[in-house]
Amino acid sequence: MIDQEESARILYGTFTPPEMPRYTIAQAARYVGLSPTTLRNWMRGRSYTRAGESVRSEPLIKAEELLSFSNLMEAHILRALRVEEDVSMSRFRIARAVAEKECQIERLLLSPQLLTTGGEILLEEYGKLINLGRSGQLALRHVFEAYLKRVDWSARGPEQFFPGFVNVIALPAEEVPRLIVINPRVSFGKPVLASNRGIRVSAIVSRIDANEDEDAIAQDYRIDRREVDAAIDFYRRAA
Repeated sequence: MIDQEESARILYGTFTPPEMPRYTIAQAARYVGLSPTTLRNWMRGRSYTRAGESVRSEPLIKAEELLSFSNLMEAHILRALRVEEDVSMSRFRIARAVAEKECQIERLLLSPQLLTTGGEILLEEYGKLINLGRSGQLALRHVFEAYLKRVDWSARGPEQFFPGFVNVIALPAEEVPRLIVINPRVSFGKPVLASNRGIRVSAIVSRIDANEDEDAIAQDYRIDRREVDAAIDFYRRAA
């Protein structure tokens, strides 16, 4: 009989579940509400012109062709700080480096310290570098905290993610129902219903595409109609 450790080795090889490459750029972009182009630039870097000179923007997320759950969480948190200008992202790199040095940690965006000291240092440095006033810093902090609340954390870092397309006008984020969850140890990291983790979001959407009635699907799965609606909205919503 295969024990749990051997089963994990067969499934994940040398990777841990959070670090297993599993999501395409298109999938990950949908899950965190980004455009695939933006996420691709964060992964691969890009060149742009600043003051008449060509500048290279280095990757913000270290991944190859596929992203891991950890990469997904980095993208989710980066989205909270997203600005359109490449120069702001370059300043984010500086702020992150300062915070990681002061906290003596690597990959701050995956550290529980992001909830405390590390996050405070990051926001303070980043706010200064992009010249935010007091009101701008408070607004940035409000959005940042809302995004962090879509993630359940442990001493090891992010454990599971409740995607919700955070609306900065309708914060706090805890008001967005936690109906869908992504957990690297459940259903191979695919989005599932939080109330019944054996039901994949993709399965509900497939039945909708087969012209089945929403209420009939809800009754069949013994779930609320709003969970069917959430699955449809999540899966089809444009980044």
